[in-house]
Amino acid sequence: MTGIAFYSIALMGLLASFIMDKNKTKQALVKAWKSFSNILPQVFAMMIFIGISLSLLDPITITRLIGEESGVLGITISLIIGSIAMIPPFIGFPLGASLLEGGAGYPQVAALVSTLIAVGVITLPVEIKYFTKEMAITRNLLFFLACILFTLIIGQVM
Repeated sequence: MTGIAFYSIALMGLLASFIMDKNKTKQALVKAWKSFSNILPQVFAMMIFIGISLSLLDPITITRLIGEESGVLGITISLIIGSIAMIPPFIGFPLGASLLEGGAGYPQVAALVSTLIAVGVITLPVEIKYFTKEMAITRNLLFFLACILFTLIIGQVM
């Protein structure tokens, strides 16, 4: 429901922009399309990686690697695996729900999902391309530390 509201607001804003200045709106849409086209290959590659990973993991493997009984080792595995590829939240959260249903533990899923959304080693070259190398590495390290803190909190609460 909130998605519909946000898309409606965006569409109304686009329509208002078009009414106010057609040329600028067209230029903005062309720039947006070019930006989207530039990142599409990386996003597509990440989605393929995730799809293949999920097809290879069965509930028994999930429970063994990141189940409730896996403890700190399972959290570490989750942090490392999650840090490899950065994915959008609309993929990460359903993935986390599927893993919980498959027998994964809450702290392990928190570690995996938070790093999947916030940290990305594979996407680092793209970040370096748009930002500086120092900024991209610093951002990833800070978010990795935040994900560890988040995981510890979830471990205590759940």
